[in-house]
Amino acid sequence: MLLWIGVLALSACAGYSPSGLPVGTPQAQVIERMGPPTGRYALAPAGERLEFARGPMGKHTYMLDFDADQRLLRWEQVLTEKNFYALQIGMSRDEVLRRIGHPSNVRFLSRQQHQLWSYRYDTPFCVWFQVSLDTSDKVAELGNNVDPQCDDLFDGR
Repeated sequence: MLLWIGVLALSACAGYSPSGLPVGTPQAQVIERMGPPTGRYALAPAGERLEFARGPMGKHTYMLDFDADQRLLRWEQVLTEKNFYALQIGMSRDEVLRRIGHPSNVRFLSRQQHQLWSYRYDTPFCVWFQVSLDTSDKVAELGNNVDPQCDDLFDGR
């Protein structure tokens, strides 16, 4: 019985990340393994990037790049400080999505008239990365802030 539970647990996690998928894997096979993508983005000249966000509580988003023949070229877990700090003020909403994918949480800040995107990611600190978009869908502010989950963790002090 314990063996079956272990097998089921491993198979449930098998599609979480693209690790083990060799270059050249057909896109249809990737989707079959990982589930439907959370985003699709055109790549020059005729390729496509698929986003697999593992949220809203997850801390990983995988971007998989495919060539014109829909064969896997490469993949990357994009929720990293390196990728966050490569974003720039004035960058478009679409470029942010193409680089780091959909956020874990979206809020509207009425005073600033901004949309605030928050991304959970692997860090030893209880923070998330935030991107503030202005009314023209351009990045207005970037930075880390305390993840509200931390408040829940420490409320009972």
